Amino acid sequence: MATSRIVEEIGKLSVMELAALVKSLEETFGVSAAMPVAAAPAAAAPAAAAAEEKSEFKVTLANSGAEAIKVIKALRTVTTLSLGDAKKAVESAPFVVAEAASKEDAQKIKKTLEEAGAKVELA
Repeated sequence: MATSRIVEEIGKLSVMELAALVKSLEETFGVSAAMPVAAAPAAAAPAAAAAEEKSEFKVTLANSGAEAIKVIKALRTVTTLSLGDAKKAVESAPFVVAEAASKEDAQKIKKTLEEAGAKVELA
């Protein structure tokens, strides 16, 4: 199978499907695809004055709440972060979970994290 076809197919996946794929690849090959977590960029996105409905959302973990361990586990299910990186992200909240998620994916991520006790913001 050609590399370009694989990339094309991966491009069609939702954030949740992509996270599951990465997790499966990590387990299958015994590797980690997580990048080291640096301080989250504090650059604010300019406010869009468009009258149309937003198609991309920024998902931010605002606060981990009282059950940080549950939030770490939930964060790992919706991202490709390693255990250590997820722990650092939860401890250093606010943390941007997804920069440009679709409305459906943003709602799924928000629901998953809020069920674990986190406070999540969509922008």
